[in-house]
Amino acid sequence: MIIGIVAVDRNLAIGKGGTLPWHYSADMRFFKQTTSGNAVVMGHRTWETLKKPLPDRLNIVLTTKEDMPPVNSVVRLPGLSLVLTLANTLTADVFIIGGGKVYETFLPYIDRWIVTEIPLSVDGADTFVPANFLDGFELYEVRQLDTNLRAKFYDRSY
Repeated sequence: MIIGIVAVDRNLAIGKGGTLPWHYSADMRFFKQTTSGNAVVMGHRTWETLKKPLPDRLNIVLTTKEDMPPVNSVVRLPGLSLVLTLANTLTADVFIIGGGKVYETFLPYIDRWIVTEIPLSVDGADTFVPANFLDGFELYEVRQLDTNLRAKFYDRSY
């Protein structure tokens, strides 16, 4: 299954200046618990912000950049079709973790969304999830992660 996982502010912002513009420990724990043992797909800029691979996950970096040094548990793939081909061979779920362009690229292929609602509006945010990302999806679960912090689960309605 291909799953989009994202934390968004009230205006669908996901980033500012190349970084996550908030820090919620409960959301970080939830992200780790949810994605561990699976594959995560990210763009090159998201990869650069991590500094190292996310542990206990297959890290897939969607990039055409050739200068990325080899790293254990990291696969560099230059295009969507190669990621989809790899996803079909895995027994684990594939989580799309950003950034904005990667979410947009995978939008037609995402089966489920997990969306953490961040209770603020970030001034000067410069990266957003596509405005229509939940079109064609139905809410099926809400989990309270912490005070004022909840994750919503959506499945594609076929």
